[in-house]
Amino acid sequence: MSRLSHSEIHMVHRIGWLRAAVLGANDGLVSTASLVVGVAAAGSEKPEVLIAGLAGLVAGAMSMAAGEYVSVSSQTDAERADLARETRELAETPDAELEELTQIYVDRGLDRDLAERVAIQLTERDALGSHARDELGISETVTARPIQAAVVSALTFAVGAVVPLIVTLLVPERAVALLVAASTILGLATLGGLGASAGGAGVVRGAARVTLWGALAMVATAAVGTVFGVTIG
Repeated sequence: MSRLSHSEIHMVHRIGWLRAAVLGANDGLVSTASLVVGVAAAGSEKPEVLIAGLAGLVAGAMSMAAGEYVSVSSQTDAERADLARETRELAETPDAELEELTQIYVDRGLDRDLAERVAIQLTERDALGSHARDELGISETVTARPIQAAVVSALTFAVGAVVPLIVTLLVPERAVALLVAASTILGLATLGGLGASAGGAGVVRGAARVTLWGALAMVATAAVGTVFGVTIG
């Protein structure tokens, strides 16, 4: 019998980039649409609305990239510190580390003898990798990648932010707020459904929760724009 390679793709394999992509696109769409709706509700003309939206796109994309990079870099630093500590402990107290690994497998349901044999074999093959995976929970599929997270967040934010700007550019000035809000609701529902589907969650629930918070953000900014527009006028 021929041996089959293990090629299954699980949700956890893509959770890093998926999280950054969904967060970036959602924030780009919601924040830029809310900004456009708020400025339009204040009575601004279309060029002013477009400039405000474009400024929001650039600032938001850079902010997302910086925020993701700093956040994920902190996780990376923590992982590196844990691995460095584990390396020292493996060099200084190998017997204690072997016992620790053995106990982990015992706690997972193996009998003592089998757990010890497994721990010995894994230690001989890759001691640090075994402890990183089974003791610290660090593996290649879930390890932090700050540059990847920053780039994905910035790009997807920009993609999401472009949608309300295109709508603003194409529709009549008097209908900007209404049509941007409507297209954003549709976009949020689609994005929430796709994100939930890609992550293995319920599509309807994912779409509903994203749409709800996006709608609340636009209502709030429209209210602010209306109040200040009336006051200034």
